[in-house]
Amino acid sequence: MDKLKKWLATSDIAGIVVLALVIFVVLPGTVDIFRLNLIGKYLTYAFVAVGLVMLWGYGGILSLGQGVFFGLGGYCMAMFLKLEASDPESTKIQSTPGIPDFMDWNQLTALPVWWEPFRHLPVALIAMLLVPALLAFIVGLAMFKRRVGGVYFAIITQAVALVLSVLIIGQQGYTGGVNGITDLKTLLGWDIRTNSAKYILYFANAVLLFGAIFVCRWVQRSKLGTLLLAMRDKEDRVRFSGYDVAYFKVFVFCLAAMLCGLGGAMFALQVGFMSPSFVGIVPSIEMVIFAAVGGRMSLVGAVYGTLLVNFGKTYFSESFPELWLFLMAALFIGVVMAFPNGLAGIWETYIKPRLLRNPEPKSDGPVVPEVAVPEAPAHAAPTAAPRTTMRTTEHSGGQEPNGVGPAVA
Repeated sequence: MDKLKKWLATSDIAGIVVLALVIFVVLPGTVDIFRLNLIGKYLTYAFVAVGLVMLWGYGGILSLGQGVFFGLGGYCMAMFLKLEASDPESTKIQSTPGIPDFMDWNQLTALPVWWEPFRHLPVALIAMLLVPALLAFIVGLAMFKRRVGGVYFAIITQAVALVLSVLIIGQQGYTGGVNGITDLKTLLGWDIRTNSAKYILYFANAVLLFGAIFVCRWVQRSKLGTLLLAMRDKEDRVRFSGYDVAYFKVFVFCLAAMLCGLGGAMFALQVGFMSPSFVGIVPSIEMVIFAAVGGRMSLVGAVYGTLLVNFGKTYFSESFPELWLFLMAALFIGVVMAFPNGLAGIWETYIKPRLLRNPEPKSDGPVVPEVAVPEAPAHAAPTAAPRTTMRTTEHSGGQEPNGVGPAVA
């Protein structure tokens, strides 16, 4: 037991192993398929939180527009799924068969050219990573080259989220408008609405999430991760050392965007729709809260924070439908004020020291009190008996102690 405690407290992968046991063993074995599908949806948000750990925790860049990249990845996957569901046989009752229903409702007579590549799954898989990364590269390069950062960069990302959400809603004939892209049924002929499909998608989502965690751990342990920390703490020193700080910021911004796009694509598969409600400012701020509650320096903590916040959101909305917003606000404020470093801070400050504490040995016999022996004062030297030597005197012929013989006249 002591070895297990020591391993949990000192091993670098102990947290990942425990999280894997929770996600792969405990949750599938204890909840029904409906709740498991909900948890799978929560895990898609965890991709965003993991990306924010790299961007905000390691890079020191706060983005309040990560919902943009989450939505772009989700729309790329939803476009492929919607085209598969809109085959001529299934849409023969429409005015124009073979196109998505919302296009037919908006009197479009042909599929837009930029929708055509998304008939192929490899294109959708590549686009769900490259499209968010490309937008992040454009925005990041334009901002970081001009040394825009801090609160100004956060406000700009909010503006990007607002612009994109308005654009998606306004182009209803091409994007589905406020309703988004709905009624997603199959993936290459495989029905994603069945219970068995939900189980498979849950585990596939979890495997991809752990893959993202390991990629981020590799970046953290590399020289690049060290430079990101140095850039966060002393950006001018890194710049004076000869490094171009802007490109490091662009890289970590693109990495976080790709993770968001992957999460959005898995969301579209897990839930079966994608809408602009996940692109705007409010969901982007909620995603930052996931990372803040879990701990913005901990990849594993970000996953726990995502699960905790969404569990609370679901529980409070079901149990207290009129008060759940206030209860969620209280949860956020309480966690941030009581534990500034999030759930990871609770582990480091309270749990880990207890695991490392050595228990006192226990004996079977009666406890014998120790008797304190007083020590001699330091200034008192020990006294020794006087040593006497016997010598023979010439006058008396007897023996006298040395130094006390008779005086010689």
